[in-house]
Amino acid sequence: MTTFDCCHPSLAQGVPPAAPGTIFASTLSGRSSMPADEGRKLLFGRNRDDMHVCLGEDDRQISRHQGTIIHDGGAWCVRNEGRLPLRLPGSRLLFDGDEPAPLSDGYTAVFVRTSSGREHLLELYVAGTDSPAPSSLTTEVTKPPRVWRLTMAERTVLAALAQRFLRQEAYPQPLSWRRVAEQLAELEPDRKWGPKKAEHLVAGVRQRLVEAGVPGLTKEEVGDPVGNVLNTNLIGELLQSTTLVPPDLALLEKAGLLD
Repeated sequence: MTTFDCCHPSLAQGVPPAAPGTIFASTLSGRSSMPADEGRKLLFGRNRDDMHVCLGEDDRQISRHQGTIIHDGGAWCVRNEGRLPLRLPGSRLLFDGDEPAPLSDGYTAVFVRTSSGREHLLELYVAGTDSPAPSSLTTEVTKPPRVWRLTMAERTVLAALAQRFLRQEAYPQPLSWRRVAEQLAELEPDRKWGPKKAEHLVAGVRQRLVEAGVPGLTKEEVGDPVGNVLNTNLIGELLQSTTLVPPDLALLEKAGLLD
């Protein structure tokens, strides 16, 4: 059953031209493709002999049949058949027994994490009429991430708020507004920092990113209770885009203000 192409397993190396709806699946062990015919199934899991794509063949915590990608109702969907959840984009976990999750045209990364700390990657690509196929860019100039513009005051407040993330602590949380204001008041006593002033400044940054299309930064999206979710998501975006980086802690660190 298996249709491995072990010479070119990664979708990062490109996929050949294909009819819209064709799906490509790739793991460390190989890759397979299948046309978009109703009812077609592409199987992945540890049992190399019975799967179209082998995933985690040297890890007994991966199920022999970990999942199925099925073409149903004109679209591809991924269904979990294994003991461990599949992690989809947006940190969504798909468990055995859940409704199959639809796949969009283009690239999707699916991860399976085992208790040993290993993460197994299944790369999926659905050919679309408007989605360009991945191609090899090994000699191209590296494209920098989108860095968000911050004023010096915004950068200072955000560095204080995100200092536990910037120090790469385990399970970090944003600093409280009270503690942020206390640190800033010591650093810049003439600016009359208070918790509300710091919070308002950060809310302005968050709103700019919302208007630019960054998800997960509004109460409507995350729901109640909000807690630290909005600040945590904002910090995650600023770190991922390299808008905030560890050297931004220099002012606070030099003044001995880090918690």
